[in-house]
Amino acid sequence: MQWLNEPKRWQVEAGAIHVHADPGTDFWRKTHYGFIRDNGHVYYERVQGDFTASVKVTGAYRDLYDQAGLMVRLDAEHWLKTGIEYVHGQQFVSAVVTNDFSDWSVAPLPQNPPSIWLRLIRKAEAVEIFYSLNGADYTLLRIAYLLPGDEAMVGVMCAAPDGGGFDAVFEEFTVAPLAAEDH
Repeated sequence: MQWLNEPKRWQVEAGAIHVHADPGTDFWRKTHYGFIRDNGHVYYERVQGDFTASVKVTGAYRDLYDQAGLMVRLDAEHWLKTGIEYVHGQQFVSAVVTNDFSDWSVAPLPQNPPSIWLRLIRKAEAVEIFYSLNGADYTLLRIAYLLPGDEAMVGVMCAAPDGGGFDAVFEEFTVAPLAAEDH
């Protein structure tokens, strides 16, 4: 695995990826806010074709828009990120899909859970985004269009756009080719 925008502090310990999201980091393009930010942290591997990716995410969210989860990235103009986004003291499960312009969808969680599990399934031009609060029962958040491509960067993502940074832990990260029976 390798970094896009390596954070100042991170380590891998007992299979878990520990990251301190640097302040002033984010991924966003144009829509609504009128700016482009492409300096969030992604620890990724390159994946060919269709795949399934999953991870358990735990974060010490405290400031507006603190975020941690998964990212699929083709290039700076075509990507998606999903996970927790912290808004006014509440955790939201969030997805930002970017095809030159970013969009943002959120769903409030009934409580601020200690962790969230995420699963992405890429099939050609579609990415299915699922989340779970217990690691067993998954809910579909969104099916999104993402430009088809032969190769993608897939990995764990975090950013701290407005605050002083925060700590996130990513456990059980896996990415694997999509099984033929899943197509």
